[in-house]
Amino acid sequence: MRRLSLNTTTPVSIILAIVFFCAASVGHGSEDAVLLQRLALADEVEAAQIEQRLTQIWSRSGSASFDLLLQRGEDALEADNIPAAIEHFTAVTDHAPGFAEGWHRRAQAYFLADLMGPAVADLERSLALNPNHFGALRGMAGIFERLDMPQMALEAYAAFLAIHPSDITVRGARDRLQQSLLGNRI
Repeated sequence: MRRLSLNTTTPVSIILAIVFFCAASVGHGSEDAVLLQRLALADEVEAAQIEQRLTQIWSRSGSASFDLLLQRGEDALEADNIPAAIEHFTAVTDHAPGFAEGWHRRAQAYFLADLMGPAVADLERSLALNPNHFGALRGMAGIFERLDMPQMALEAYAAFLAIHPSDITVRGARDRLQQSLLGNRI
């Protein structure tokens, strides 16, 4: 069993509170801002399209080299070569530390490698760079659920739903978790 090493100097609830209240203020440009506004009001079908477009925007680093490294990391994940994926994503984060998606993708690889502490640290960094990154929030919630930290998972789900309210999977996970917590209190 791997030991969990979370950064205890910055409580996750503080980070999630900052994300929750600052979510609409940070973006990658005017298209980003418009899409995030539309996402907040979209139905499930439109929200899925907007999510896909935002993911495309956020996956562009501005450098063909870093975009290629990001793609190589994705290809390694698809080939189930997690160590190679981590190496590619680490190259991105080392050379483009201001690129939120590099941190998010490496967090996904760390999660698949069952390295929860580094995954949480990378998600925190991704959210510090892009507080609107609902994918990082979804990842954070999933990790906290896996680590049996339901209150922190609920906070992450709430922050996610403040940005992306029509995601039925996340709403369902939040509702299930709330019911579970209520059942434990009775």
